Amino acid sequence: MDARRIVVKVGSSSLTTAAGGLDADRVDALVDVLAKARSGGEKEIVLVSSGAIAAGLSPLGLRRRPKDLARQQAAASVGQGLLVARYTASFARYGVRVGQVLLTTDDTSRRAHYRNAYRTLDQLLAMGALPVVNENDTVATDEIRFGDNDRLAALVAHLVRADLLVLLSDVDGLYDGDPSQPGTTRIEEVRGPEDIAHVSIGSAGKAGVGTGGMVTKVEAARIAAAAGIPVVLTSASQAADALAGRGTGTLFHATGRRSADRLLWLQHASTPQGHLVLDDGAVRAVTERGSSLLPAGIAAVEGDFVAGDPVELRAADGRAVARGLVNFDAKELPQLLGRSTRELARELGPAYEREVVHRDDLVLLEG
Repeated sequence: MDARRIVVKVGSSSLTTAAGGLDADRVDALVDVLAKARSGGEKEIVLVSSGAIAAGLSPLGLRRRPKDLARQQAAASVGQGLLVARYTASFARYGVRVGQVLLTTDDTSRRAHYRNAYRTLDQLLAMGALPVVNENDTVATDEIRFGDNDRLAALVAHLVRADLLVLLSDVDGLYDGDPSQPGTTRIEEVRGPEDIAHVSIGSAGKAGVGTGGMVTKVEAARIAAAAGIPVVLTSASQAADALAGRGTGTLFHATGRRSADRLLWLQHASTPQGHLVLDDGAVRAVTERGSSLLPAGIAAVEGDFVAGDPVELRAADGRAVARGLVNFDAKELPQLLGRSTRELARELGPAYEREVVHRDDLVLLEG
C-alpha cells in the first residue's frame, strides 16, 4: 500500500507501565519506528497519542484512572506535559521537531475552527514537524468530548486527508473471538460491515489506564473507511510492518468516497444540545431535496442551546433524521415556528430572514 500521509494512533496501554507511568523504553521503540518511516522524506506522519491521563496518574498518587471528570482533567494536565516532553526528547535523537495539537469537538465541527485545525496540521507537516495530537482533556467537558482517541484518530485522518490510518493496540488485529482463547482466528481483511457481522467484539481493556477497546477501534475503522481511508489495525510491536505496507494485522478497505468537508465531524464528534421536531414537509425537504431547514417547517423546540450549537432534527415520530448547527438561540425560536422567513423579516427585521439550519451545516443520519 503506497501511503504518503499516514495517521498513527497509539493507546495508553502501549506507552505506559502497569503502575500507570510512562514507559520510556516503549515510547522510544515507537519513536524509532516512526522516525525511520519518515526519514526518506516520502512519508508524512501525524501521531494521535493517548497516554496523557495515564502518565499523570503516578505523579498524582492515583492508582487507577479516576472516574470523575475533574480528577481526569487534573491527571491530563500533569500528564500531557510529561507525554510531550518524552516525545520531544525521543524524536530529538533523530533531529525531528514535535508539535503539540490539542483538539476538542468544538474545534472541528464549526466551519472556521475546522479550517484552522486543518491549516495548523498541514503547516506543521509542510515545515517538517511531526504533529502529536490528543484530545484537550484538561478543558473538554462531557458535552464536547470525543470520548476516545480511536474515534479522534479516524476524524484526524479525515481532517488531514490521510492516505492511511494505523491503529496500534496491544492486540495484533481483529479476531473472530476472544484472542486469548484457543481456536480463534485473526481476520486479515474487512471489505465491509458484513465481513464482521458475526464477530463478537469485547469491551474496554483490562489495564485500567485507557478508555478504548476493540469496540472503539472497529468503530473508528468504520468511520475512516466510510470516508475513503483504509485502516490497518495491529499491535504496536508490528508498527514498522504497517507503515511499510507489509501485510500485518487487519486491513479495513475503504468503503466510501474521500471528501474534504467537516460534516463527518458534525456526524461523529458532536453532541446535540437540543432537538427540533420537523413537520412531514420539512423532513422531506431536508432528507430528499437537500434543503436548508426554515422556521416554517419546525413544529417544536426542545433543549437549551445557543446559535452555533449542534442540534438534532427529528421527525414527528421521534426518529432522528439529521444533525446540524443552529443559527438561533433556543429562546428565540418559539416565536418563529411555522412562519415564513419573508413574514419574519417584515415583522422582526432582516436578521430573521435566514435559515434555522443551513444546508451546508447539516448532515443526514443513517437509517
